[in-house]
Amino acid sequence: MSEEHRETGTGWPRPVEPERPSGPAGEPDPRPDAPDPDELSPLAPVEPAPDESSEPAEREAVPESEPEPGAVAQPSRSRRFSSAGLMIAVLLALLGFTLVVQLKTTSTDPTLAATREEDLVRISSDLDSRERRLRQDIEALEESQRQLRSGEQGRQAALEEATRRADELGILAGTLPAVGPGLEVRFSGPAKAVSSTRILDAVQELRGAGAEAMQIQGADGSAVRVIASTYFVDGADGALVVDGRRLTGPFTIMVIGDPATMRTALNIPGGVVASVRDAGGNVTSEDREVVEVSQLHAPIKLDHARPVS
Repeated sequence: MSEEHRETGTGWPRPVEPERPSGPAGEPDPRPDAPDPDELSPLAPVEPAPDESSEPAEREAVPESEPEPGAVAQPSRSRRFSSAGLMIAVLLALLGFTLVVQLKTTSTDPTLAATREEDLVRISSDLDSRERRLRQDIEALEESQRQLRSGEQGRQAALEEATRRADELGILAGTLPAVGPGLEVRFSGPAKAVSSTRILDAVQELRGAGAEAMQIQGADGSAVRVIASTYFVDGADGALVVDGRRLTGPFTIMVIGDPATMRTALNIPGGVVASVRDAGGNVTSEDREVVEVSQLHAPIKLDHARPVS
C-alpha cells in the first residue's frame, strides 16, 4: 500500500483534499460556512448547505385570511349566537312568570281568602239576587223610557192610563155606573131590626170585605148610590132616609165584589146577620154573576179642598 493509505488506518482509500485557496497575502478563506476538513468524520456524509433563498414551510405560519364581507359565518360563531339567544329567552320567561305571580298575589283579597266556604256561598247568593233585582229595575226603566220616547205611542199609553184611573175614581165617587159579579142582600122585618144603624153596619162590613160599588133601593124601586159620604137616618113609619132621600122597606143592597168574601163577612158570629135576626128581622143574600149598579151620585162640589201639586 501507498503511504497515504497507511495514514488513515483503514482499508479504504482517503481522497486527497484539494488545497484551499487563500486570500491575498496568504490569508485563509473568509467564508464562515466552509467546514474544517479536520472536523469531518471519515464516515459522515457531507450534507449540502441549506438554501437561504427558500425557507421551509414549517418555520413560518401562514396567517389566516380574514373572511370577506359576503362570506358565511363560521359554525363556531353561530353556536355562540344561538347560546346567547337561548339565555335571553330563558331570562325573559322567568321575568314574565315573576310578574304574573306578583299580580296574582296583589289581586288576592286576604279577607275573602280567610272566609269560610259557607260564608262565600252566602255572599255569592246575595250578589246573584242583587244582580237579578237590578236587572229587573233596569228593564223596567228602559221600557218606560222607550214608551216615553216613542212619540204617539207614549201619548196613547199615557191617555189610556189616565182614562183607566178616571174610570176607577168615577166608580168610587159614584159618578159612573158599574157592572160585575157580586151579591144581592135583602133586609126585611120590623123597623127596629132594619134600622139605620144596622144598615150602616152592613155597608161597613161589605166595604171591609172588598166591595167596590153598591147601591140601596127601597120597595118602590127608588135607589141611592152608596159612596163614602153617604149617610143613613131613621125616618117615620119604619122608613129610611139615605142622603136625604126617603126609602121604604124592605131594603135591598146591590153590591159588586167577591161574593164568597162578602157573604162570609156578613155571617160572622155576632155580625150584621146575627144582630138583625136577634131583633126579629131577616137577612138573605144571593150570589149574582152580573150585578148592575146603575144609580149615579151627583158630583160633590168642593169649596175648600184643593189637590196638592
